[in-house]
Amino acid sequence: MDPLPTPQTQSGRDGFTALLARPRTALIGLDFDGTLAPIVADPEQARAHPDAVPALAALAPKIASVSVITGRPPEVAVRYGGFAGVPGLEHLTVLGHYGAERWDAATGAVTAPPPHPGVAAARAELPRLLERAGAAEGTWIEEKGRALAVHTRRAADPQGAYQSLRAPLADLAARHGLIVEPGRLVLELRPPGMDKGVALLDHARAVGAGCVVYAGDDLGDLPAFDAVDTLRADGVPGLLVCSGSTEVTELAKRADLVVDGPEGVVGLLRALAAQLG
Repeated sequence: MDPLPTPQTQSGRDGFTALLARPRTALIGLDFDGTLAPIVADPEQARAHPDAVPALAALAPKIASVSVITGRPPEVAVRYGGFAGVPGLEHLTVLGHYGAERWDAATGAVTAPPPHPGVAAARAELPRLLERAGAAEGTWIEEKGRALAVHTRRAADPQGAYQSLRAPLADLAARHGLIVEPGRLVLELRPPGMDKGVALLDHARAVGAGCVVYAGDDLGDLPAFDAVDTLRADGVPGLLVCSGSTEVTELAKRADLVVDGPEGVVGLLRALAAQLG
């Protein structure tokens, strides 16, 4: 059996205590890439940790809500995660595109507003921009429908390519009413007002969460950490979990609990399911 870890902060310990005492009021929010799924060079090859779905299926019926909150389109996260049709996950939600789109396991349906026109305009210009910046070789454009992501992990100099693209991508985004979200050797162009914090707050309030846990690994998860802090200020206990990596340290500094990547996240989910009987 996986041992229950001890959060290193008092706020985290309070959140953990509230979860164990009142699990039926608990919301657990989880990032996908780097949290439930190991980071890989090709984002199309990302898949959930093999023990993630069994751990979630064991835990989900014992709490109020489990939600995967991701920058990916929800149907992609569902496919790569293997979440559809799993006993125990009948009430799972996937909030994709930072909450702009929602997939519900109960219906299998995706609900979404119209896309932002700036994404299509930026998409048309992006290949030429990469050529002018001398960064076309080894970079990877990930099509996210409502967003675009430029990965530099496969470039000859991943960090150098990442830094050289920050300014031109920021200019491209600004011209089309978009923002740039930096991450682990990835720069994502997306509409403003879409972030994991807004998604988590809206979902927590919709389900009437009495305590909230959020686990993430990257800079895009910081707004969700902020949302947990907002809920704490409103009297809702919370626990911040970092799926640790050596590439991004900002979340570890903010977290109440740091675990060893997706393997550690899965271990935490298993331990919670076992503790809650």
